[in-house]
Amino acid sequence: MSCTIPTDPIQSSPPKGGCASSRSKWIPGPPMLLLLAICSMVVLHLLLPVAGVQTPAWRLLGLLPLIAGIVLNLAADRALREAGTTVKPLLDTTALLTKGVFAVTRNPMYFGFILLLSGIWLSLGSLSPGLVVAVFAVLIDRYYVRPEEEKLTRTFGEAFRAYRGRVGRWF
Repeated sequence: MSCTIPTDPIQSSPPKGGCASSRSKWIPGPPMLLLLAICSMVVLHLLLPVAGVQTPAWRLLGLLPLIAGIVLNLAADRALREAGTTVKPLLDTTALLTKGVFAVTRNPMYFGFILLLSGIWLSLGSLSPGLVVAVFAVLIDRYYVRPEEEKLTRTFGEAFRAYRGRVGRWF
């Protein structure tokens, strides 16, 4: 089966037949990127555990951002589904959500991923996995958040611009 890979990195939806945007050739979708980040963090911790904090209390502190990230993702997912719009970044958005967790951050799911990774980092107890959190945040911002916000601006125009003026990208 063959298909044409679109060149628009913020294409509203993948072509029929399962082909994704050109971005998917070299950067995975957000859930897979999250999984790769978690695995990378564990590997870095095990193979290159740059000085860290080994106290049980500090490592338990990692549960706070980890749980907050999970809760934030679940709340955002629920709100998107209740609004009848997609959680998938390449598909068309049919509703602009501005209440609930979306009143705190324009990107609650991605922010939740970063919180979750930060919690894992603290729980691991070494510094090296923190590099993965930073790289993940940059990749998500560059290849998902910014293109999605451009698409939302085209789709919702002034309503999205007003929302963007009230609510921060991350918090």
